[in-house]
Amino acid sequence: MRAEAIVDLSAIKHNVELLKNAAGTKLLAVVKADAYGHGLIPVAQAALSAGADYLGVALLEEAIALREAGIDAPILAWLVQPGSDFKKAIELDIEVAVASLAALKEISDASTSKKAKVHLEVDTGMSRGGFLGEWDSLTASHLVNVEIVGIFSHFARADEPDEKQNSDQMDRFNKMVARVHELGFTDVIRHLSNSAATLKNHAAAFDMVRTGIAMYGLSPDVITLGNSQSLGLRPAMQLRAALYLVKEVPAHTPVGYGATESTSADTKLGVIAMGYADGIPRIAHDAGIWFSGKKSPIIGRVSMDQFVVDLGAASKAKSGDWVVVFGNSSHGEYTADDWGAASHSINYEIVTRIGPRVPRIYSAHVY
Repeated sequence: MRAEAIVDLSAIKHNVELLKNAAGTKLLAVVKADAYGHGLIPVAQAALSAGADYLGVALLEEAIALREAGIDAPILAWLVQPGSDFKKAIELDIEVAVASLAALKEISDASTSKKAKVHLEVDTGMSRGGFLGEWDSLTASHLVNVEIVGIFSHFARADEPDEKQNSDQMDRFNKMVARVHELGFTDVIRHLSNSAATLKNHAAAFDMVRTGIAMYGLSPDVITLGNSQSLGLRPAMQLRAALYLVKEVPAHTPVGYGATESTSADTKLGVIAMGYADGIPRIAHDAGIWFSGKKSPIIGRVSMDQFVVDLGAASKAKSGDWVVVFGNSSHGEYTADDWGAASHSINYEIVTRIGPRVPRIYSAHVY
């Protein structure tokens, strides 16, 4: 095996328990995008065993996959556009977000003897999904053939706790909830908080929180909120790879496409058989691998299937040795945060982009 992503399910459980205790309310575990690259079914099962009340996905097909795996917990899918198989959603008891009158009519028409379960998505200031201009046109007659389970919105700047937009969005959300109550739907689940708000804005917990990145042990924003360790979170993924090749090269040897970098001294180079086809960012600089107590940085451009690191002249590494690409930093290795910063991106992108050529290995405990 050339590479593997080891997923610590005990870390997932720890993080879910920590977040649910912090919220003091129901918790929806966000497992969209193959559980942020960690594996849809194993992570969903781990989250539910740790006390998650709901599962949340973006796509209807993700929700269907959960049902086909035998998971019977409540599931919300929130990017189900008009033209989707609403009858399948109703049949499988999948709750669906509705953000327009057109979508509401279509799912209402799909309801027969069994009503569709719907969460009304409202735009409180992010200007992405959710009812906005059409909201004032919504009447009780639009809702007679569906079961309104919840109402929700999404923070734009919860990872900046002091920003006024957060309180503005809460005010707007409360007004939109009040309108739903006026229409006769008072027993609905209100949910607004993401991971950052769950950790830092307890007033926004309402009836349920939706936790994504923090459930995987990663900080929503290292700069504004602190790192995983300071938040009490345990990163769940360790990415490892075997050295494809180790070789000695002289000083001033150009490395990689475009010869963008050269060795500064006689050294040993290590070739890792992973590249941007596996989710290693081509733009990454100032990241690398960890081996035997030492970090070795990338040198040259990342290729489709491989990248090169400068191991140093004294390195004892040899072809076939396993190295850590990123982990939880407990041994001094690079983290997903480090790789995100090195790619001018975020930790979310690093873990979710690890490709299907990298097998996921599940463990009760990794570190």
